[in-house]
Amino acid sequence: MSFLQHLQCSLNGDVYPADQVHALSPAGRPLLCRYDLKRLRQQVDRDVFATRDGGFWCYEELLPCTDYSSVPRLGEIKTPLISLRDRRARIVVKDEGRLPTGSFKARGLALAVARARELGLHQLAMPSNGNAGAALAAYASRCDMRSLVVCPADNTPQMNIDEMRMQGAELELLDGMIDDCGKRVRELITGTDWFDVSTLKEPYRLEGKKTMGLELAEQYGWKLPSVIVYPTGGGTGLIGMWKGFKELVELGWLQQSELPRMVAVQADGCAPIVRAFAEGADEARRWDNAHTLAAGIRVPAAVGDRLMLQTLRESNGTAIAVSDAHIVSAWKQLASSEGLLLCPEGAATYAACQQLLDTGWISKDDEVVLFNCATGLKYPLPVT
Repeated sequence: MSFLQHLQCSLNGDVYPADQVHALSPAGRPLLCRYDLKRLRQQVDRDVFATRDGGFWCYEELLPCTDYSSVPRLGEIKTPLISLRDRRARIVVKDEGRLPTGSFKARGLALAVARARELGLHQLAMPSNGNAGAALAAYASRCDMRSLVVCPADNTPQMNIDEMRMQGAELELLDGMIDDCGKRVRELITGTDWFDVSTLKEPYRLEGKKTMGLELAEQYGWKLPSVIVYPTGGGTGLIGMWKGFKELVELGWLQQSELPRMVAVQADGCAPIVRAFAEGADEARRWDNAHTLAAGIRVPAAVGDRLMLQTLRESNGTAIAVSDAHIVSAWKQLASSEGLLLCPEGAATYAACQQLLDTGWISKDDEVVLFNCATGLKYPLPVT
């Protein structure tokens, strides 16, 4: 049974049918899934999720698919919470590197691929800095669908390139940034049957990323930590988690007063959301000459900029930039002192947490969750 009612433009609130293929709204903004939460609350007990296997697929009533017997499954789990021994606050890492394809991109692409197949699509294309393309390739292959990925040639990890090719993707490497790769995707697929599943340019990757928030709420006994620190490029996870939290509040399963402060972490060589947040702007200007060793957050311009900034302000959160040197230091520190081999983007969240502790924005009484978005084994490791 699906509780999905319709899709809604995130800018002007216009409504569109959910049983048709949609990209961005006519206003050029992301479409959001809207559910019949009143009926869902009457028919679903939140405790049922703990009785189901299948990782993020267990939240099916809060997801958009219509047939969960045929969704692509690759051994999804609920990812673990690992407490750090840093005593300045209660700091926990949610390790998304345990998911299929080794990253949190599995969540969004599993839902995008599953829903695309339900809507009759067979060929999916996207730009990627690496992990999203790998997840698309895996789940598309699982569904006997074709995948096409365009990646930046200069900083896409070789492991991701090999992974995408091994799992059947048609791959092009481009001299340029991720938004340049997006333009190339549009050139390649215009006038064809390929469909663009770029970040927030279709409605369903967001719903997959939302499951990070649903899962966290369940793991915390239907409460939440004080602060969530999230590495932010395209921002789907940040937006998705906040959307999920608001749905849980509407269902009566969470309290509005207990929602966390959300923190967007970017590299100081590519920080358009940090700059826009500091300026009080509603949109982010493109970041020129973007550079960082953390490939996943090198996103000079994001279609979800308005939604990210709205999330940060609604949650009384903040946006913070960290240097590559601090990322490497945090990366090494967590590996040698905690035994956790994070990805560079995950290490950036610990670097940001350290800065926020130093300024007092995070206090010793806060419980903080850092998102590690991929296994560190997919990246060239820093020299020790």
